[in-house]
Amino acid sequence: MATTNILITGANGQLGHEMRNVLADDQRFNAIFTDVAGDDITLLDITDEEAVERMVADNKIAIIVNCAAYTAVDAAEDNEPLAARLNGYGVGILARVAKRHDARMVHISTDYVFDGNGCVPYTEDMPTNPQSAYGRTKLDGELLLQDILGDDAIILRTAWLYSPYGKNFVKTMLALGKDKPALKVVFDQVGSPTCARDLAHAIVTVMSADEWHGGIYHYSNEGVISWYDFTKAIHRLAGITTCDVQPCHSNEFPAKAHRPAYSVLDKTKFKSTFGVTVPYWLDSLQDTLVELGISGKSNRT
Repeated sequence: MATTNILITGANGQLGHEMRNVLADDQRFNAIFTDVAGDDITLLDITDEEAVERMVADNKIAIIVNCAAYTAVDAAEDNEPLAARLNGYGVGILARVAKRHDARMVHISTDYVFDGNGCVPYTEDMPTNPQSAYGRTKLDGELLLQDILGDDAIILRTAWLYSPYGKNFVKTMLALGKDKPALKVVFDQVGSPTCARDLAHAIVTVMSADEWHGGIYHYSNEGVISWYDFTKAIHRLAGITTCDVQPCHSNEFPAKAHRPAYSVLDKTKFKSTFGVTVPYWLDSLQDTLVELGISGKSNRT
């Protein structure tokens, strides 16, 4: 069986780590994992076009999966040029190199390209209207990619990503729940948590389909929940009973970046195109806690 050479950028991030796990024993792909630093991966700066060109040409890359991004949402308000370099300019470089070498490209984007003022799940064709530097730069990356590769590019928008790796909401709430007697968590922002392992499997599904289905897709776990309810579930499953979690409004915790109040993504297009069932958020959360050694039982059958 022939293998497909693929390039994974941002391999030290949450999704990059899960791509490494998911592809570890997959004989269909020969993956090169890259980031700007790290001892066990290949170094690559996606804003260095000559370096990207050499990487793709020397390794005969057929698919580029871009997991690299500037994701510090509040910091991006003060560092928009840096966020734009990684989330926009770098995406353009990857796309140009992919085009020169007839390679395909999968790019990960975000719910922040929407303004969050809706009340029904966002479909891929709904108008974008980012309200933060992070959202603007991620949308710039989408537009650059589409301008260069057209409808052949695959853009996967996701939301509320978490994993056992790096910094994320689940790990933060676990730590705070153990250290604090009480917490206030916003209840007026709702969305769908996304387990990075599930998103990694979704990317593999896209790459291994019988034919290439270019376009924009939405992917998150099934279900809708607020940050408050998510925290309550994290603590309940982890057996944390000493922290009193109370709901609060977003304006009680002012932040530099505007957060979407409604971040629910409609996954109908992804599910129908690729014929998959998307896991429920609670089951995936339980699996992550099992992986972290916090809970010993999975909800999945």
